[in-house]
Amino acid sequence: MSEGKKKIDNRRTIDPAALSVIDTNSANGQVETAYERYVNMQPQCNFGRTGVCCRICLQGPCRITKKSSKGVCGAHGYTIVARNLIRAIAGGCGAHADHSRHMIYTIHELLEGKAPDYSIEDPEKLHRVADRLGLSADGKDDKELLKEVLTHAESDFTKINEEPCKWLETTVVPERMKVFTDCNIQPRSVHTSISEIMGSTHMGVDHDPVNLIFQGLKTSLADYIGMHIATDLSDILFGTPKPVTTEANFGVIDPDMVNIAVHGHNPLLSEMIVRQAREMKSEAEAAGAKGVKCMGICCTGNEVLMRQGVPVLTNFLSQELPIMTGAVDLMVVDVQCIMPGVKAVADCYHTRVVTTMSHSKIPGSYHVEFTEARAVEKAREVVTLAIEAFKERKDKEVDIPEIKHKLTAGFSMEAMEEVLGAVNPEEPIKVITDAVDSGQLRGVVLFAGCNNLRVPHDASGAYLIKELAKNNVLIVATGCAAGTAAKLGLMNAEAVEEYAGEGLKAFYKTLNEANKDKLKEDLPLVFHMGSCVDNSRAYDLTTALARQWGVDVPKVPFVASAPEAMSEKAVSIGSWCVTLGVPTHVGVVPEVTGSALVDGIALQIAEDVYGGYFIWEEDPEKAAEKILGALDERTWKLKVHKETAEKFETELSAGW
Repeated sequence: MSEGKKKIDNRRTIDPAALSVIDTNSANGQVETAYERYVNMQPQCNFGRTGVCCRICLQGPCRITKKSSKGVCGAHGYTIVARNLIRAIAGGCGAHADHSRHMIYTIHELLEGKAPDYSIEDPEKLHRVADRLGLSADGKDDKELLKEVLTHAESDFTKINEEPCKWLETTVVPERMKVFTDCNIQPRSVHTSISEIMGSTHMGVDHDPVNLIFQGLKTSLADYIGMHIATDLSDILFGTPKPVTTEANFGVIDPDMVNIAVHGHNPLLSEMIVRQAREMKSEAEAAGAKGVKCMGICCTGNEVLMRQGVPVLTNFLSQELPIMTGAVDLMVVDVQCIMPGVKAVADCYHTRVVTTMSHSKIPGSYHVEFTEARAVEKAREVVTLAIEAFKERKDKEVDIPEIKHKLTAGFSMEAMEEVLGAVNPEEPIKVITDAVDSGQLRGVVLFAGCNNLRVPHDASGAYLIKELAKNNVLIVATGCAAGTAAKLGLMNAEAVEEYAGEGLKAFYKTLNEANKDKLKEDLPLVFHMGSCVDNSRAYDLTTALARQWGVDVPKVPFVASAPEAMSEKAVSIGSWCVTLGVPTHVGVVPEVTGSALVDGIALQIAEDVYGGYFIWEEDPEKAAEKILGALDERTWKLKVHKETAEKFETELSAGW
């Protein structure tokens, strides 16, 4: 709570629903949110922003200046920047590994008969994963096959030998594996890679910035492995997403319902809460509500959106604002991207905040300890708390912005192939490669990542989506970047008509006509591929394109963009995108500019070694030009190399 403060410029978003709540709050002067805290924090520390502040040991913090060009121990600025960067990669890898480890443990408990509320929802996905790993299903039931899959997953998490990790070796083109071997960055396992970074960046160990960066790239590949495992196991447990249509933004809140916001990144409990919420309608009606409605925030929201059609409430940065409508009865959180500030905001309303994980708590909140053995029971306990909160809210005035948009999501790689397969059943991915070869499409761009108040919330992502669509780029999205598109009405068929260029419109027309008897809605402008960990799905699309063209990924006209990168997870994801051969735009300049050497590795040298590279650009207009330039360069090179191969009747060059 805050009173009598000077009015500050906190309108750092283009989301009209968020602006409505911010304006109402500013008029009342009652509640502090991230938008106010960011402004109050200015100016921020430039040493931290450029990466030249070292806190590795207790002699510091050491800050590199013209007067003091080395730390107390003698560490140069390039060593400090490199260590800070790769520790961020380790943090991001650890967060995704946490998610993946929960999935592994739950399947282990399922196979032991200790998680009775879970089952194999998608045996077809189980068989696809097993086949990719080289496992035979002959003579085995699904649980026996799942046990073998689990053994490989556990090995990729913990082994210490140098055998290739299965989830890397089987999901990338062979040329990538050769690069990783030649550069000695093939990870032993997820946990080993994190441990190696923490050891190598300890005071007095590795001072070589290039060697440190390579260690970071190794761990970024471990991050990719952990993410891919999480996606595959989630699909097996809860089902592989298929196209589903729902709505997004604050207008999805229904004042006559018990409203639950599910928030975080782990689907294990949220899936159960959504199911139990539907089953507990009678309990809600007894309290005077029409029923129980679940809505999603961040990637837990994306998980239940993709599989159960749960509407999107908002993305990371505005997570506090729905509470301020007065109509959210309960926010249940698990792990990652949960602002501690949600509890302070909830204290000003009737909303109950419920934590569920033993290592992710907020002081003063309710805590319902999630256990795999009692998942349904715990889910019912959470829903019951929400119903009790509704009783406190009943008949009180609420203020819900009537802003919402239709969205169609659920585009797993399997769903994408099914849509494309309606045009070309034998070679679905050829539908995209042919469109690029003919000039109908300029390439594919993935929008991923977080929200960051260093740039206006949602503005860069929305601009880039519209601009790239106008220039005939096929767009896929994950995480909070997908949330931007959903909230602002860019994830439906109407947006195709409004923003797509003629080539992209023609491409969609072909797909829609081929799928007219299969899809309930025409295809959206932006294909929602899932949560943060589901960036692995997007890279599967990149790999499929490379295989279809018969080239290594650095030749594929595919670019990743994180317009509002914020977390350590974004650093790690961006790093593996580059290492796996993808140009990667970042709309918030990361903490590397304090070292020209490290900055140069990211922007230039990485391309020579791995084929991918970073593009730092906060101006969305310039970013669009650079992204289109990266696509066009690759399309041109691919065309030249193909023409040369045809002329001399040779294999297409694998180099870039």
